[in-house]
Amino acid sequence: MHANETTGVGLNRQYYRRGPDYRHGDSVDFADIKHTFGFAGLAIGAWVNKQEKQRAAELIFDALADLAFLLNLPPVALGLRGSLSLAFGTGGQANVQAHYAPASQTLALAKNAGAGALAHEWWHAFDHYMAGKLFCQPAGRNEFASTRWLADEKQYPHPLNQLLDQVFAAVFLSEQGQNLHPYVSRSVALDKQLGQRYFSLPTEMMARAFEAWIQSRNDIKNSYLVSGTKQTELAKQGAYPDVQHLLQIGSCVLPYFETLGRALESK
Repeated sequence: MHANETTGVGLNRQYYRRGPDYRHGDSVDFADIKHTFGFAGLAIGAWVNKQEKQRAAELIFDALADLAFLLNLPPVALGLRGSLSLAFGTGGQANVQAHYAPASQTLALAKNAGAGALAHEWWHAFDHYMAGKLFCQPAGRNEFASTRWLADEKQYPHPLNQLLDQVFAAVFLSEQGQNLHPYVSRSVALDKQLGQRYFSLPTEMMARAFEAWIQSRNDIKNSYLVSGTKQTELAKQGAYPDVQHLLQIGSCVLPYFETLGRALESK
């Protein structure tokens, strides 16, 4: 659940953004999104009208461009080598939330709910994609790298994989690497309090850590890309890494994605 620092409903909200003008004032459409960010396919819901489609395209384009900028990645890399599809407003239910569907490798954004979740859901897509790249054994169809990492599966030796290993370690382990991080303990306690198993799932802990780090960045702010990791009730309950932990996470996330970006651009 992602709270939004906005007013209004759905696409009518005024989303706060501070960042570069990638479009130079030009309008964009979903075809531009597919081409620029390297998505495999696009699906737009039948109930999305022309004005909503235009507004959504501009919000999503800017949010993805901001994400690529913050990660120092070529924009086309966000489509995960053309394996990731994007859907908008296809849920068919009024309050359906943004989600990632591993079976179809689709990042689905809702028309009227779940804005501010794009960074969270993109991490799920990345986590799923890397499940088949980080480890020696092939990944199951619905496996995520974060879950396999915590299971201590043997990793395929590669400099990029070593950097990604450090990202997972920064989120899940204490600074000395001997114990689980208090962030994990807080997530388990939150689930116990709510009588469920959700916040302590490795995939969810990683996605929350990633989006919280994105929101902590001061160079760009975009409430359609991410919101709700600082002032919400969930944040006050310790569902996100604290400031010091985010600094540790950032010291590993940035080198990984910067190195990945350089490797992609040299090909």
